[in-house]
Amino acid sequence: MRCVLSTGEFTSQYVKLLTAFALLCVVASTARLLAHPAPFSYLDVHVTPQGLTGRLALHDLDIAHDLKIDPPALLADPAFVERQAAALAQLITPRVSFFGDGRPIPWTVAAVRPVANQDAVELTWQAPSSGSIGRLTVAAHVFPYDPDHQTFVNVYEGDTLVRQEILNSSRTTVDFFTGSRQGLFAVFKSFTASGIHHIAIGPDHILFIIGLLLLGGSLKRLLAIVTAFTVGHSVTLALATVQIVDPPSRIIEPAIALSIVYVGADNLLAGHKGRDVRAWVALGFGLIHGFGFASVLRETGLPSRALGISLFSFNLGVEIGQAIIVVVVASALALVRKNNPELARRIAVAGSAVVVLAGSYWFLERTFWR
Repeated sequence: MRCVLSTGEFTSQYVKLLTAFALLCVVASTARLLAHPAPFSYLDVHVTPQGLTGRLALHDLDIAHDLKIDPPALLADPAFVERQAAALAQLITPRVSFFGDGRPIPWTVAAVRPVANQDAVELTWQAPSSGSIGRLTVAAHVFPYDPDHQTFVNVYEGDTLVRQEILNSSRTTVDFFTGSRQGLFAVFKSFTASGIHHIAIGPDHILFIIGLLLLGGSLKRLLAIVTAFTVGHSVTLALATVQIVDPPSRIIEPAIALSIVYVGADNLLAGHKGRDVRAWVALGFGLIHGFGFASVLRETGLPSRALGISLFSFNLGVEIGQAIIVVVVASALALVRKNNPELARRIAVAGSAVVVLAGSYWFLERTFWR
């Protein structure tokens, strides 16, 4: 007997099959979500005069995946976990690292145990270190197989929680500064270097300073210009860092570009003006550049207990970077001006035009092409 379905009956059966398949996919997806909890690990770090100690909590499913343990529920058995202690230590030790003032601090697992009713295993660890630690660097990429995995880091000094951070696949290291004298010195070194680095990689700030120097002048005049810029950006750097005044970057970044355009145009029109106002220009636009410096400084992770030192040292680094630029550029221009005044004038005109063009490009880029 042949069974012939009409077009309508066939369509109805087809829709039912699709619906059933869709429901099956939803159920399977939900089951997978329920079977895989949020991918988190928890790392506690206690800084002591003798070194570091702490705990690391890892989820059963992550451990089971990497150690090929099936079923993961076996990790709830203390005896089984104890037998896996060496394998677990061998797995995790290379994935978590500690550095004290740039030097590696080896760590070892002291004990492992299942955490009751939490589907987790806790590792107690220790990392002896000679001498006090100023800057502590924690690096963790605990379960690379899972790109969504995060490690919550809590740092204690004594019994006091001083810092909390989250590490993930895109951010695997973080620095902490202790409250000791070594920690304060580490803050000073780190943020001074950061200030120098920021000037070195900031073409907009470099071009602004060069624009201020193109017309030359006496040493006294050049020092007044640079000092005015320093005063301006120091004020807003401090205000923005402590969030007393904190304008958004979508306003500050184009404004920095416009300040560069202004300096170049002001140089080109200098022959039509009766007096040199570069110091006032540097002071006014320094206020804007300070907000730009502040955004970079906040990204480095300001230590709340050493805010003053971090501000001062970052600003000092910026000044060192600026001083290098001033010495090199001003000396070169002065040498050219002494031997060939006409060439120096052409360099000033051409350089000012370049400053205007670059500032205009950055303004368009930061305003319309973001």
